[in-house]
Amino acid sequence: MKIQDLAPAIGSKHKPKRVGRGMGSGHGKTSTKGHKGQKARSGGTKGPAFEGGQTPLQRRLPKRGFKNSPFKKEYAIINLSNIAKLTNIDVITPEVLLENRVIKDMKDGLKVLGIGEITRSMTIKAHAFSASALLKINAAGGKSEVL
Repeated sequence: MKIQDLAPAIGSKHKPKRVGRGMGSGHGKTSTKGHKGQKARSGGTKGPAFEGGQTPLQRRLPKRGFKNSPFKKEYAIINLSNIAKLTNIDVITPEVLLENRVIKDMKDGLKVLGIGEITRSMTIKAHAFSASALLKINAAGGKSEVL
């Protein structure tokens, strides 16, 4: 088989329907839209939410909640179990975690969560701590500093 022998399957290719190009084409005069009426006009039909004039569903349902987008903080999170794996480092900072590839990016800050245990005392500097993380860090004799 050669490249010049390749062809699309029979019946898979169609010429586009050219409407409004004269009576001889079979699609002239009304351009396949019938006679008069809303669907024959420019801008034709109502949108998908139109319900025949009754109040549409998206206007009948109440608004709920709020979006806190401009003030939202998105923290990179890390658990105490991941911090415990870092041996021979006494001061844990976001920069140290980035260098050791424990976290991928900082986003708006670093938050330490309390899943896992730490056995040695260390200083952990982060932008936020969960309550359980603070208890476990203090129980191990470590310090937590909020940046």
